[in-house]
Amino acid sequence: MKRYNLLIVLLLLIFNVTTAQKKGSPAADFSAIGEAKTKIENTVPLAIKHLKEISEKENDPNILTNGTNALSKEYAKVELEWRLYRGNMNNCILNNSSKKAKKCMEYHNSMFRGTLINYNNYITNLTRKNGYLGVEGETKFDFNPSEITTKLNESYFNANDAAKRMKGTQKKDFLGQTMADDNALKPFNQLAQ
Repeated sequence: MKRYNLLIVLLLLIFNVTTAQKKGSPAADFSAIGEAKTKIENTVPLAIKHLKEISEKENDPNILTNGTNALSKEYAKVELEWRLYRGNMNNCILNNSSKKAKKCMEYHNSMFRGTLINYNNYITNLTRKNGYLGVEGETKFDFNPSEITTKLNESYFNANDAAKRMKGTQKKDFLGQTMADDNALKPFNQLAQ
């Protein structure tokens, strides 16, 4: 009888470790965070390039200066929300039961989606043909707020499932990787060069 109980416990332990650490799964590597970070950061050089082209075409340096300053302010909002979002999602998982954690994460995900939609609208208006600058030109971005936040949401939901099987500081260390410096957005000035 005891052998069977030990065997069951060992099998469950192996199953839990392998599912929590499965290679390529969002729960194990948080790859959606890196993808989202890259997509957000890639918008800045594209928008600056567009502003430079329009500025040169119109022979008006104010277009580049004013556009860059305005873009910097919009990016700063996203940068702040990005840090808050990751921290809030971790807190949802660490401080709540599974059911409450999912509601908490859905709330913060929808708030972050709203921030990204506002940013997307801004950069689209800034760079589209006949945008508020009133000049020709169109720049395409690989930036879809719904797609980005859906992938992030799935990643955090998977992380929540994996974290349920962890004990003590394992859970905190596991989620702490989302707040690593590598996952922070680069400063605007660094991207705008």
